Amino acid sequence: MSAVDANDAEVRSIEATEVTTRFARGWHCLGLASSYGDGQPHTINAFGGKLVVFQGEDGTVNVLDAYCRHMGGDLSQGSVRGNEIACPFHDWRWGGDGRCKQIPYSRRVPLRARTKAWPTMQRDGLLFVWNDPEGNQPPEEFAVPAIRGLEEGEWTDWLWKPILVNVNCREIIDNVVDMAHFFYVHGAFPTSCRNVFEGHVATQYYEGHQRDDLLMYVDEDGKPMPKLLKQYSEASYYGPSYMIDYLSYEFEAGMVDTVLINCHYPVTKDSFILQYGLRVKKPEGMPTEESESMAKAMAKGVEAGFLQDVQIWKNKARIDNPLLCEEDGPVYQLRRWYEQFYVDAAEVTPEMTDRFEFEIDTSKAIEAWKQEVADNLAKQQAVGV
Repeated sequence: MSAVDANDAEVRSIEATEVTTRFARGWHCLGLASSYGDGQPHTINAFGGKLVVFQGEDGTVNVLDAYCRHMGGDLSQGSVRGNEIACPFHDWRWGGDGRCKQIPYSRRVPLRARTKAWPTMQRDGLLFVWNDPEGNQPPEEFAVPAIRGLEEGEWTDWLWKPILVNVNCREIIDNVVDMAHFFYVHGAFPTSCRNVFEGHVATQYYEGHQRDDLLMYVDEDGKPMPKLLKQYSEASYYGPSYMIDYLSYEFEAGMVDTVLINCHYPVTKDSFILQYGLRVKKPEGMPTEESESMAKAMAKGVEAGFLQDVQIWKNKARIDNPLLCEEDGPVYQLRRWYEQFYVDAAEVTPEMTDRFEFEIDTSKAIEAWKQEVADNLAKQQAVGV
């Protein structure tokens, strides 16, 4: 058999190991802190179990395991009493530190009356919970940073949306390095894409513009928004699940700055809650009503983009050995970075955390995409679109 025949006989197989039931070590965002401040218990299905989130009368937001250690009652179906959550089964009162504070019908509380209290943090109006399979407290260097620039000028309020996705959450992480999917899935035109991984932070620097053959955004009334001339993005994952994306849009009328939060928390090994939040810096001189309308239109575009991703994830195969070309980006390096959150802290290696930089050569992609856009425009013109 010739060398050519031998190569033709080789078929690339997809490899996929069993999805781990271990959940990532790190801070996970549970959404807007204000949504838990109504004095009621809230159910969160996460990390393969159930949590209860409640705010005590002192204003502290607490997160406990939902099932009472007495006889298994669901605390998220109970009631908030002062700074404690009362079990609906026998009224055992649990504090935010995980200790049972009182049992109304008993003379004393058993010494072992402890449940799991999850470390929490609030930042920029968002609530975070710390997960660590080893049970360690969060290191200070892992703290989620404050969003920069919110103190400058006026910004719209958070627009926030959760979406349940029934796949493993590794699928969303791969997007950090996937330059080409912006063109084919999201209808954007990437011109520059660079990645930097270091420590527990993974960043994508992206530039692009609107495809001339596609409409990007419409406002609340369905009218096209001004043409997007340029888009700049600096998107960083801080840990395994929380991304801050600083986005600047250049329109003919000027620049618009936004902050997009892209975050998730696992429900099971095969599902996660994807959340996005958006705030827009109000352009100088723009009336509040107009800026709010613009923010809603942009949020609509963001949601459409996420749903495009979800449609891909729902129908693709999990693949541990992707077959890559030069322009695909550092997928394997990103996955090594991501692995640090799924092993014990003592097993994290320099290979997972050492600084790594990679910039995609986009010249061939730009050449091909320009031709594709030109062909599409010619077809549209021919049929009078």
